Parts: sequence; structure tokens; C-alpha cells
Amino acid sequence: MAEKFEYDYKAPTKTEREEIEAIRNSYMPKNKNHDKLKRLRSLDARVKNIPMIIGMTFGVIGILVFGLGMTFALEWNNMIAAVIIGIIGVILMVVAYPLYNVSLKYLKNKYMDEILAITDELLSNNNDKKEENAL
Repeated sequence: MAEKFEYDYKAPTKTEREEIEAIRNSYMPKNKNHDKLKRLRSLDARVKNIPMIIGMTFGVIGILVFGLGMTFALEWNNMIAAVIIGIIGVILMVVAYPLYNVSLKYLKNKYMDEILAITDELLSNNNDKKEENAL
């Protein structure tokens, strides 16, 4: 009788593979470029998201106030209050986009030096690695 060699091979599923890689990465030494890239992404998100939140907040509040003015006019027949409240709502809506631009410009100027320093450092590191690989 011939001896048989039998084995079962089971590859990890996608979720198991992701979990294994996550555990493996937690034991890997940290790459300082990874931290800098994370900081760069954080700064970029801050520069873009804060002005967006400011602009959207003023725009939405302006629309709600304008709607309140329309309610005064249509439901309660109070035209004087409706016009005053409506004008306030329109002013808030009109101011939203300039506030977005001003806050975006301010935050770009505020974080410009740090972002440029990080990008220069990351790009110079990548160029150094490319030159090493070419040799």
C-alpha cells in the first residue's frame, strides 16, 4: 500500500488578512515619514474644512432666517417683521462666501510655512530614495 500525503490549504479571508496586517503593523517600527505625511494631511484638512464649516454655517443660518421671514409674511401677515428678518437672512447668505474665502486665505497663510516645510522634506526624501534605487 502506497503512502499518501494529504494536506489542506486555506488562505486567510480578506477580513482575516486585514486583521493580520493591522496586528503586524502595530509591531513594525514607525516610519517618521508616515508621521509627517499624517501631519501634512491633517493640516491640509484643517485648512480646507474649517472655512467650509464657517461658510456652510452662515449660509444655512441665513437660509433659515430668510425662511422665518417668509413665514412671518405668509402665515402671520406681519410684513414689517418679514422684511426685516428676510433682509437679515439675505445678508447672512451673502456674507457666507466671502467669509469662506477670507478664512481660507487666513488659514493658508497661517499654515503655509509648516506645510511647505513638510512637503519639501517629504519630497526630498522621496528623491533620495529614487536616486538610491537607480544606483
